[in-house]
Amino acid sequence: MTIRVVLADDQALVRAGFRVLLETEDGFEVCGEAGDGAEAVALARQHKPDVVVMDVRMPGVDGLEATRRITADEQLAAVKVLVLTTFDVDEYVYDALRAGASGFLLKDTDPVELLRALRVVAAGEALLAPTVTRRLIAEFVGRPENRRVHAGAVTQVTEREREVLALVAGGLSNDEIAAHLVISTATARTHVSRIMTKVGARDRAQLVVLAYESGLVVPGG
Repeated sequence: MTIRVVLADDQALVRAGFRVLLETEDGFEVCGEAGDGAEAVALARQHKPDVVVMDVRMPGVDGLEATRRITADEQLAAVKVLVLTTFDVDEYVYDALRAGASGFLLKDTDPVELLRALRVVAAGEALLAPTVTRRLIAEFVGRPENRRVHAGAVTQVTEREREVLALVAGGLSNDEIAAHLVISTATARTHVSRIMTKVGARDRAQLVVLAYESGLVVPGG
């Protein structure tokens, strides 16, 4: 299956670099480039790509607002947004996850990791960059406006589900969780779904918040 991608970044050189990377790799197609958020939304509606690679800071409509518009559009329900940022602890990133982005990565991520991230997000999984997840949550999880899931909800999950939840908080995908616990990817996906149902989480970003708020995972630990 070919993963169709729209690139949204206000720097033409950055877009060109991503395009070359994707076009030299089997299984990817760049179907559009946008220099601002409004253009990214328009291209998403025109091409209905599998993933929009979204910069955060762009002129006019920024990446956050563009993400909100894409995720709020029922016609674009199948379009995923992967946010790229130059900041490893950035409130914009947290806001992007709340806006409906499927995950984020740093712009200095290794090209191989970017390709992997696109595959993960296109497959319907959420992805949080492992190198920045702990610092991101440590910075913002204590803010009342960011608390969406009650920390006591973690008592409803089983011991195995607690293991899975901790791995989700570490930024692992379902495939990585499966490899770590020596279980099938389908089983890992089932565990994640059951946890989300039990604790009333909307997405994996909320599971990460829950893991830290409950003390299951300690920032910096």
